[in-house]
Amino acid sequence: MSALPVYRWRLAPDGYATYRQLRALGLRPGGQDVAAELQRPRRRRGPLVAYLYRIDRAKPVRPMTPARRAALERANTAQRICPNCRRDAGYRIPRSLGMCTPCADSPTT
Repeated sequence: MSALPVYRWRLAPDGYATYRQLRALGLRPGGQDVAAELQRPRRRRGPLVAYLYRIDRAKPVRPMTPARRAALERANTAQRICPNCRRDAGYRIPRSLGMCTPCADSPTT
């Protein structure tokens, strides 16, 4: 097993990009393995780590089809329905609460 090359923050060579940088370029990793690591040191904790991918091996982002758009809309709608009162909350319900804010704020009897 070979070790990944490790670069300091802002010192990675050209030709590498993080996942977010690839998305900004309209690309995706496309099944390639992580090519390198980017580390940002911190004082009292371990370093922040970002994984780098090779830009020349990246593939274009797949286009959004009508079926994928509909499935994504259904999934987002399901996360807006309060399981307690069964109403559309108008926002994604926080997992920490598990219900809409009015239901979480009301006293339980």
